[in-house]
Order: sequence, then structure tokens, then C-alpha cells
Amino acid sequence: MLDIKEVRENTALIRKNLEKRRDSAALTNFDLLVKTDVEYRKLLQDSQKLREERNKLTEEIKQLKAKKKNADSLLASAKKISDKLKETDIKKEKIFQEFIKLIYLIPNVLDDSVPYGKSDEDNVEVRKWGNTAKNELLIHHGVLAAELGLADFERAAKISGSGFFFLQGELALLEQALIQFSLKKLISKGFVFVSPPLMINRKAYEGVTDLNDFENVMYKIEGQDLYLIATSEHPLTAMYSDEAIDSRKLPLKHCGLSPCFRKEVGKRAIDERGLFRVHQFNKVEQIVFCMPEASAKMLELLVLNAEELLKELEIPYRVVNICTGDIGIVAAKKYDLEGWSPREGKYIELMSCSNCLSYQAVRSNIKFVLPDGSRGYLHTLNATMAAIPRILRIILEQNQTDKKTIKVPKALIPFMDGLKEIKKRTD
Repeated sequence: MLDIKEVRENTALIRKNLEKRRDSAALTNFDLLVKTDVEYRKLLQDSQKLREERNKLTEEIKQLKAKKKNADSLLASAKKISDKLKETDIKKEKIFQEFIKLIYLIPNVLDDSVPYGKSDEDNVEVRKWGNTAKNELLIHHGVLAAELGLADFERAAKISGSGFFFLQGELALLEQALIQFSLKKLISKGFVFVSPPLMINRKAYEGVTDLNDFENVMYKIEGQDLYLIATSEHPLTAMYSDEAIDSRKLPLKHCGLSPCFRKEVGKRAIDERGLFRVHQFNKVEQIVFCMPEASAKMLELLVLNAEELLKELEIPYRVVNICTGDIGIVAAKKYDLEGWSPREGKYIELMSCSNCLSYQAVRSNIKFVLPDGSRGYLHTLNATMAAIPRILRIILEQNQTDKKTIKVPKALIPFMDGLKEIKKRTD
């Protein structure tokens, strides 16, 4: 969420920035937030003043009683003040709860370089790499995987419902090869590998994500204050909540690996016979905590890490700067990396890279500490390194042969015990 100090000091600038999002509800909530903040501070001052008056009267009453003098009038006045204080505190708490609800709804302040637009059609291509050509003769990746005995969607649907899959044989090994390849690359760049818990509580989640995700994305564990994680970004960011990190240790660079669980409510249809939009998938994530002045450059470096992976896998791609009408509330700037689907003749989203500035840090109370002891909110960034099923989809498309076999990308052969081609399972 936004730092309320920044809201108070830069109200007009922040409101103007929010207008770029073309979200009337956000503007209405922001105006209500400013109004509610004024009311809350007024009640807070009233409460403090009443406490001071009551404390003063209490001391006077104490002195009168010590002198064995009548204090009835002062006691009556003290009671009136106490009643007024109680009434004020009730109002103050009610306003505070409204304030908290509103400030969680306000989106992040957008970076000036975010392009203005209404929807994903207005996202701006930054650069692209690789040769792109359409090939309508290619077999759908899910159909090919099933025919080769490498994936089973029907049995997964039987026991779990649509949006789940079994990976088998060499395709399951290829999934693990992708994971190891991406982790090795990040570890070589100084990232610390972290294997996170797969469930976190609501308080931790409220610090790192859009509250709408509780309904549209996350799975709730019945009867417990726990949610299955939608990405390792969430527990890896929340792990430092209510902490202050020595600035000399920044940036902290983590890479997380986890299954991701998503309802995908409100999205386009679940991929019932494929690997693109599913309820459960493995993903390798990049997470960075850094000083505010370093986050812009750090975002570009995270994007380059993902680009490097795609180039080594020989997957044509483009980098897209997400526009004001398509970006989520948590990010201040976001890039998507889209891989080329030769069968469909279009780009599909493979990775997202976001600079959240201090938005998550304020929510989660994560600060830096300078050598002189002064503190401030640090910046957080997250970036997909490898959403495994989506990359597998591209590999199954562009690496299939006319013999219905799949060539293993050269970069992954060492992680496949030298296997260069995947054929139909016969067992």
C-alpha cells in the first residue's frame, strides 16, 4: 500500500498519477481515503486532548483528597470527560478501520515510463528476438503430449477436475531439467535458492498481493487461517515482514521454486487439454529487496535474466511494457515476456517482471536500516524466471518433428542425461 505520509505530502500528484489507470473506483477510494485520514487525525487529536484534560483533573482530585477537601464537582467533570473520551475513541476506531480498508484498495503509483492505454492492446513492444513464422501443420501441444504418452489429462480430470495434468516419462524429466537449468543460472548470478512453505496465513498474504486475489486466485484451507500460495513470490516477500534489514546487506536476491495453485476465476477458459492455463504448475521466481534508488536498474536486470534463459532455449520472444490500463494494483512498472507460438502464429505470455517500489514493503512493514540508524521502506521486485508448463508448451510446438518426436533444446541436454530427442513411450 502507499505510505500515508506520502499521500498527505503529495495528494494532488498521487491523484493525478492514479488517473492514468483509468479506474474510477480507485479515484473515488483515494478521495475517500484523504477525507477519512483527515477525520481520523482530528479524532486522534480530540482523544489526546481529552486524555490530557482527564489526567489534569485526576491530579487535581488527588491533591484535593490529600487535603481532605471536597472533590465532587471535579469528579463529575472527570466522568463527563471520560464518557466523551469513550465516545470519541469508538468513533476513532470505526474511522480507523475504514481508513485501513481504503488504503489497501489504492493502487501503486505508476512509473512515468509506463505507457498510457486502456487494455492489453495498448501494451508497447520494447524489443524482440528470434525468427517468427506460423506453421499451421504443427500439432497442438496437449494432443501431441497425450499421443506420445507424455501427459495424461483425462485421468487428471477424473481425480482432480479440469485444469490439472499428469506429466510422464521424458516430459516429466524435461520439466525437472527446466527447473534445474533456470535455478543453476540464477544461483550463478548470486541468487540464493529458497524453498518456501506452500501455505501462508491471511495477514502475510495481505501484505504482498491484491485483496481481490483472495476471491479470484487463492485456495483457502478450510477451517484454518492458511492459503495455498499462488506463487513463491508471496512467501518469499512476506518472510521479511516486520523486519528492518541492514542496508549494507542489500540487495537481497532470492530465487524461489514452488508449485503454484490458482483458481483462475475470471480468466479465459481453463486449458482442459494443455499446459497453458491450469490450476497447479511449477514456477521458478526471482525476488529482490533493494534500496529505493536501485530498483529501476534492478528491474531491467531481472528482465535480462529471463531473456537470457529464453535465448538459450532458442525460444523467440518479445518484451512488452504493460500499459496503465492493464497493469495490476501492486506494480509500479511491469514487463511481460511473450514467447512465440508457431502453431497459433502469435505471442503468448511466459513471464512477468514487476517493480513494486515500496508498496509491498509498506504493507508488510519491511524496512532498511542505514549505518546511522535511520530507516525507510525498501523496494521489492519480482520476476518470473520460468513458468514451467508455459515453456514446455512452446518447446512441444516448435521442437516437434514430422516424425512426431520432440527435440530436446541443446541447453537442456546436459540435464537430461544426454537425451537429445523424446519419442513415443512404449511401456
